[in-house]
Amino acid sequence: MKTSNVFLLVILIISSLYVVYIRPVKATEDSWTTKEPMPTARYRFGIAAVNGKIYAIGGQASGVTLGTNEEYDPATDTWTTKTPMPTPRYYFAVAVYQNKIYTFGGLTELPLQNNTYVGVTEVYDPATDTWETKTSMPTNRSALCANVVNGKIYLTSGIVYGPPPSFSSKSDVTEVYDPETDSWTTKASIPTPVCSYTSAVVNNKIYVIGGSKQYTTYANCNQVYDPETDTWTEAEPIPTGVRFAAAGATTGALAPERIYVIGGSTTQFPDGSNLTQIYDPEKDVWITGAPMPTPRGGLLVAVVNDVLYAIGGFNTNGDNVLAVNEQYTPIGYIPEFPSWIILPLIFVFILVFAVVKRKSFRPT
Repeated sequence: MKTSNVFLLVILIISSLYVVYIRPVKATEDSWTTKEPMPTARYRFGIAAVNGKIYAIGGQASGVTLGTNEEYDPATDTWTTKTPMPTPRYYFAVAVYQNKIYTFGGLTELPLQNNTYVGVTEVYDPATDTWETKTSMPTNRSALCANVVNGKIYLTSGIVYGPPPSFSSKSDVTEVYDPETDSWTTKASIPTPVCSYTSAVVNNKIYVIGGSKQYTTYANCNQVYDPETDTWTEAEPIPTGVRFAAAGATTGALAPERIYVIGGSTTQFPDGSNLTQIYDPEKDVWITGAPMPTPRGGLLVAVVNDVLYAIGGFNTNGDNVLAVNEQYTPIGYIPEFPSWIILPLIFVFILVFAVVKRKSFRPT
């Protein structure tokens, strides 16, 4: 076989792989797919992704506070029950550091009282399926988020205990946990205190988006914290103010760096929406993505390989608790190079090598 013919064969094989693999995946950008539902329907729980697995922890369902811990494997679309969280609670914050899941604060039960707001810090190790208790958060609070930047975990704002009849008020405090020393420090206060917000980290900056200023006042602010300078700034507000929404950030590896704010309540009633609001931190602009199939609030989002999973929540004024699990493929997504392509490519390179070598040793 002539060398020119071999290279033609290579081009044909690579083109075939492009048609079979790349083109169908491209067609799924900005789209939703329904996956295996979570075994325990719930909302206001905690979620984290470790080593390609997603962990749904705690939460609330029909007035019952849970410590339930369920692991989802996106590769097999299956769920497995794990060791429950020692302190059942909801409305708490979650962060991942060195493949361990840190849970902070939250509420232990209803009705709201001083002793139901906690600062508990409990750490889950998926490798050993065990829990460990650490130093509690200085300010007992709920309805907040946790974010990791340069080995520190940042928790800002949320709800603290307040006088009757609401038994709650907004906090402006920013507290930082150091997992290496199991200690806490206080940083610059957030300019606009909010609760029930969502947040994400891009380029070592923390974006605090939406939430509630008061019970019926929805915030559309986009507050940015820079841990390096301990300062807050304002970015472009989210187009539709939401609370009880969830957010996930793509890394730029398989999809452009964006923050996706999914679902949430847009009225004074916690009914839940199907919004997909997408923020570009570099350009400081928002666009709208494909709507989520199941409108809801109180859901959580986890990101695995730049693909988002929107899990759980509620709709119908909070009366309908959900176990739904819907996968979102972001805009500009380019899939990982699949293992099944490797063997054909190896065959092609061996063929080329054999032909070239044979030609080079052909007697003259």
